Amino acid sequence: MDDIKRRIPHRPPFLFVDRIIEINQGDATCELTIREDLDIFKGHYPNNPIFPGVLTCEAVFQTGAIFLSEKIGEDELNSNKVTPVLSRIRDARFKKMIKPGDTIIIKVFLQEQIGQFYNLRGEIHLNNKVASTVSFALALVKDNEDS
Repeated sequence: MDDIKRRIPHRPPFLFVDRIIEINQGDATCELTIREDLDIFKGHYPNNPIFPGVLTCEAVFQTGAIFLSEKIGEDELNSNKVTPVLSRIRDARFKKMIKPGDTIIIKVFLQEQIGQFYNLRGEIHLNNKVASTVSFALALVKDNEDS
């Protein structure tokens, strides 16, 4: 968990990556086990708990930020005081429901870099099948920069 916390600013209860599996030149793979005790299941939905699609996307975005921290370098991010932040979501698709107790594999792939913007594609895998996909962009934003 320390290797994740060293790479991205997210912290519980809004951290949706449990483990980094691997980071390569053009992609990264992480893992998340959906805990049954998450407060979200009290309302989504009490008699049929489903992990929200928006949170599966967040797991992909956090994996993308972990990927960028490795690609750019943690020292570079820290010395330039920049944070990867979400700047665009395109074409999110949800194919399988994710339930409490499931373990998902999160994959991100770099599509292209244009200046400070990184276009990525993400996939969530459940039981070796694609459960959801999303294309998105992360931007490197100077810390304390107004939105």
